[in-house]
Amino acid sequence: MKKLYRIIFFFSLLLIFYFSVVPASSIPNIAALSFVSDKIIHALIFLYLSYVGLNSYFNLPKLLLLGLIFIFGLAIEIIHFYHPYRFFEVADLISNLSGILLALYIFNKKTN
Repeated sequence: MKKLYRIIFFFSLLLIFYFSVVPASSIPNIAALSFVSDKIIHALIFLYLSYVGLNSYFNLPKLLLLGLIFIFGLAIEIIHFYHPYRFFEVADLISNLSGILLALYIFNKKTN
């Protein structure tokens, strides 16, 4: 099961990175999500990514793994700073962090 989670985790990293660097207008059905706040979407994406990462049981301390996931989000935001169709937003980083922390809470509740 650990191997499946790892495959899903790395595939998800690639998908999230891809959808983060293409112009939002290039993503099909993005208008269908217009009723959901961008910040909620960020939190849900990083909740998902962190939860899958924690279930992958990498040979890393949990906080290091989650720190690396946060750095992944930070790297995307830095790319957005230079991207002509995207914007760097501190609020996105806060939403990412809230999703990461919620995943840690849920994971710890599950394992106790």
